[in-house]
Order: sequence, then C-alpha cells, then structure tokens
Amino acid sequence: MKKYTLIALTAACIVVASCKTKTEKQMDERNEEQKEKVHTADTVMTAIGELVLAAPYASESVTNRNKMVDWPEGASPKAPQGFTVTKYADGFDNPRWSYFAPNGDLFVSEATTGKSKGKITLLRDANNDNKFEVRETFLEGLNQPFGMLVIGSSFYVANTDGLYKYPYKEGQTSLKDVEGQKIVELPAGGYNNHWTRNIITNEAKDKIYISVGSASNVGEYGMDKEVRRASILVVNLDGSNEQIYASGLRNPVGMDWNPANGELWTAVNERDELGDNLVPDYVTSVQEGGFYGWPYSYYGQIEDPRLKGKAPQLVEKSIIPDVSVGPHTASLGFAFYDAQAFPEKYRNGAFVGQHGSWNRATLSGYKVVFIPFKNGKPQQPEDFLTGFIADIDSSDVYGRPVAVTVTPQGDLLVNDDSGNTIWKVSYK
Repeated sequence: MKKYTLIALTAACIVVASCKTKTEKQMDERNEEQKEKVHTADTVMTAIGELVLAAPYASESVTNRNKMVDWPEGASPKAPQGFTVTKYADGFDNPRWSYFAPNGDLFVSEATTGKSKGKITLLRDANNDNKFEVRETFLEGLNQPFGMLVIGSSFYVANTDGLYKYPYKEGQTSLKDVEGQKIVELPAGGYNNHWTRNIITNEAKDKIYISVGSASNVGEYGMDKEVRRASILVVNLDGSNEQIYASGLRNPVGMDWNPANGELWTAVNERDELGDNLVPDYVTSVQEGGFYGWPYSYYGQIEDPRLKGKAPQLVEKSIIPDVSVGPHTASLGFAFYDAQAFPEKYRNGAFVGQHGSWNRATLSGYKVVFIPFKNGKPQQPEDFLTGFIADIDSSDVYGRPVAVTVTPQGDLLVNDDSGNTIWKVSYK
C-alpha cells in the first residue's frame, strides 16, 4: 500500500464520521460554541525566537476584500535605498508565477479561468536590455497552470489537476502543437484559491516535488477530501513512485533549496476564521516525513479549538515552523537569493511574496518581505518591496505580489498577478 494511502486512512479514522457530513453552517455554529471556551494566548519558540500568538477569537473573523486601483502616473513599488524598481513586463492575464529555464528564457504562467483556462508565455531578452526580442504564447488551453520546470529534454507544467510532461528542445518558442502527457493525477481546485500546484526539482534532477494545498479551511468537508492534500509530494521524473514528503502543511506554495545546507524550504498559508491575528502564515524548512499540524493544531501543539481532541497523536508530533511572516498575509512566493548583484546582507537570504489578506479588519501583506540568513539559519524578517497598498482605510491596493524570482543577472522579479505586471528590482 502506498505511503500516502496509509496517511489518508489514518487521518480519515481520526475524524469522527459526523465531521464528514457537517455543512459550513454547522461548522459556524460549532465555532460559536468554542469561542466561549477559549481565553488565553500562546507562546512558542521558533527558529528566530519567541513568538506570542493571540488567543483564538480574540477578535471577530471579518471579510475585508481589497479593491484594485490604478497606480498614479509615474509611481511604482518602493524598495530600500540603493535599489531601483522598474516595470519589467506587463499586459498579462493573471501572471501568477515565473520560471527561468537553464538557457535564460523566462516562462510566465497566466492562470486565467473560464474558456481559455490559462497559458504560458515565453519572454526572451537575450542582450539584457529589457526589450524582449521574443514574446510568444508557449502553451495554451491549460487548466490553471502554475509551476514549471525544464529538466533535460522535458518541459513540465503543474496544472491544478495534474503534472504534465512535454518533449522540449532548448530554445523552442512554442509547444502549442505538441501533446503533453499527464504523468501525475492531482486533486483539482480548492478552498480560497488553493488550486496552485508548484514544482521544483532537486540537485540531482531525478525527483520532482509538488506542493498541493488543502481542499478546505480546517477539514470541514471531511478528511476523505484531503487525501494527498495539504502536503508536498515527491515523484520520479516519469511520475512514478509517488511519496508524501511532508504533510500537515495547509497551503504550501513557494519552494526552494537553502543554498547553505541543502534543506527544502516552503511558504505556507495558515488557516482562517480565528480572528485578525490568527494564524500567522509561515516559511519553514521541511523535514522529510514531517507533520506540521494542519488541521488539528498550529505552531506545534496548539490545538485548533474547532478540532480539539480529534487527533492527539498527530498533535503531539506536530513540528513548529521556523519563521512567522504575519497573519493572513497570503505568503505565496518564496525564493532564496543565491546571486551576487545585491549587497552582502541579501546573499543566501530569502524573499517572500505576500499576496495579501482578506480575513483581517486591517489589510496585511501586499508586499515582499526579506528574511536574512546567517550560516543557513533564518533571522528576523524585514520589509523589502512595499507601496502596493494605496489606502489602508478603504482597502484600496495597487497590486498583489506573488512570485519572487531571481534573474540570471541577479535582479529580483516580482509578479503582480492582479496588476498583470512583473516588476524588476535592481541594485544600482
């Protein structure tokens, strides 16, 4: 029996049968009952120090959707002194993710919905003058594409419903007439845009790691709907020998390898509806076989009041994530800076693209955060690229950062999927 089947059966047995048939209205009623029982905050020790977490329901759960407005003439995001921010490319349709192929071609996945369902655009700037000699639709008619990879003579695309493999030759500008092979079936769709499927390979380039978010907020549709979800999967290049690399990760998206020690790291969106300041999203190193709490607990052994007592053996082994990056920030993008163009403090540190909150009275996120690393260990996060919030009182924003991608020249690209723009941050 496969490893992921065993985990799924264990999880399914933990949740009582009635949970599988509860409607969202019934979940809300149960949440109201729990609010009366929760009073205290919690403190945990993370990799960067003590973290004080708000008590569940210390504030009401609210819906506060952003409203997109146009940038003022000549305005752009703000970076620290010494950096310049320029518009790298625009005219996209939800440019969620970017990937540089080994030959320097940039692939941008445009995860539209509806009839077109998404495509991948290729940009080629061979002489690095910010003028693209080639801008072509590379693939189209895809089902919400996200992660992309070139490994040898193959081009991989992670659609929301599966991992696809295409024959590829370096320098190709189109695969529109090429039929891809679905090598891994993936559970499609998900709660609040948990449709993203990211992919990376290892140093040996013989494995593909696939991030798959949960189908729910906290398992309210039943854990039988969460098989192979809230996890990072790992497969061979042909899709075989699938294993669950780590689980209990509510919505892992960005992934990268720590250049100092080779650890796998990821950015994770935590759960909603516990109040303005719970639960903080995080970035963390990922232990093979590790369990990170979802949906039963968060930040180690802090039980979610909505599932208290449901899975004590899983809660007991839950791993505390390394770095909190703020509640409801929707931290999606993640990339280590392994280039040399930025000042020394940025080298081997990590950038985090924060798409921004909806479940918070005051907006959080809507920026790019930098986490310094020393000897492979994270330090306190700091703001790096800001200015995306136009008016916090009215929840007006100019854009929503997602992917953060280091260019071959050492600049940083930031995808703003709502603004349909890719920004470039360079050091003077």
